[in-house]
Amino acid sequence: MNHSEIISRTIAFVKETLQGAEGGHDWFHIQRVYTTAQEIAKHEQADTLVVSLGALLHDIADAKFHDGDETVGPKMAASFLKSLKIDTDIITHVVQIIENISFKSTLNKESNTKIFTSKALQIVQDADRLDAIGAIGIARAFNYGGFKNRELYNPAIPPNLHMSKEEYKNSTAPTINHFHEKLLLLKDKMNTETGKKLAQQRHAFMLEYLEQFNQEWVGTR
Repeated sequence: MNHSEIISRTIAFVKETLQGAEGGHDWFHIQRVYTTAQEIAKHEQADTLVVSLGALLHDIADAKFHDGDETVGPKMAASFLKSLKIDTDIITHVVQIIENISFKSTLNKESNTKIFTSKALQIVQDADRLDAIGAIGIARAFNYGGFKNRELYNPAIPPNLHMSKEEYKNSTAPTINHFHEKLLLLKDKMNTETGKKLAQQRHAFMLEYLEQFNQEWVGTR
């Protein structure tokens, strides 16, 4: 099976699996991350098949929709890729991308802890983080907040800027807090030069949005 056939089969699998998914983690999210990852990969030295498969499968079973179980996605991806008879090394690499891509995976990491990294992971991670900021990121944040029936904002609940991984996973804070606890931090966590450049404008847009939001909240605009 050539690379084009592998990607076509993977796209079909992801579309079918994510039918009816929450709007911020559906096929269209995957499609945007896949497209952005391909664009970033043009400027980086990485295995393009691993990048493509990592982008397409990175949210195949997001833990937040599976009772916090972080093993479901990697297992599902590995099982699917094995059915395509893909090389074991590629499957292992894609699984490692899925296991290490999330923001929460960076929490609770000790400075001396060995963390998996690769150029392919960096590319897919940047593409995923870019989809979490800017106009799309704002829309996704509020869509998920509504999905979880969270408050838009509550001045009595300040952002927690020093959350552990478990606190992050179990947070029920208002959606606006998520901007300060994660989204505004992503610009400085980009791995690639392309990712850093693309993040600048999206970050600036979020700051402008929050300023407008705060002014409307207190009734000054």
